[in-house]
Amino acid sequence: MSRPTRGGKEYDRAAFAAYLQALLDAHNESMREASLAAGLDHGSLSRFVSKHQRPTRESCIAIADHFGLNPNEVLTRAGYQPMHFFDKSLVDPDALPPDVSELARYLRRVHPPSRRRQLCHSIRELLDLAGLADSHR
Repeated sequence: MSRPTRGGKEYDRAAFAAYLQALLDAHNESMREASLAAGLDHGSLSRFVSKHQRPTRESCIAIADHFGLNPNEVLTRAGYQPMHFFDKSLVDPDALPPDVSELARYLRRVHPPSRRRQLCHSIRELLDLAGLADSHR
């Protein structure tokens, strides 16, 4: 069943559930395993697949991170507008300072994604303590 979302985009619950199930099948994971590996509660993917519950934006991003997808793919399939933040074509890696690029390479190798998110959160807290964090998070 399709329902219009606030932005007017259609969200097809059954199509999204089938998409998630295909991801699970392709990665040979149970709903519980994938939920926990993505940093979500153990029943999240089950609710999205079996009960056709719509995931939050944060859940979409966590799912994308776990499966190695661009978050905009999962967000748009869940009826959300894509976020420019995740448009990699807007980022010029050559424009980043070498130490930032090096840190990003290290962070990319951290698994599971929930651990990487914890590290990023800790880095933001350190920046807050140093008075260097962006106040518009």
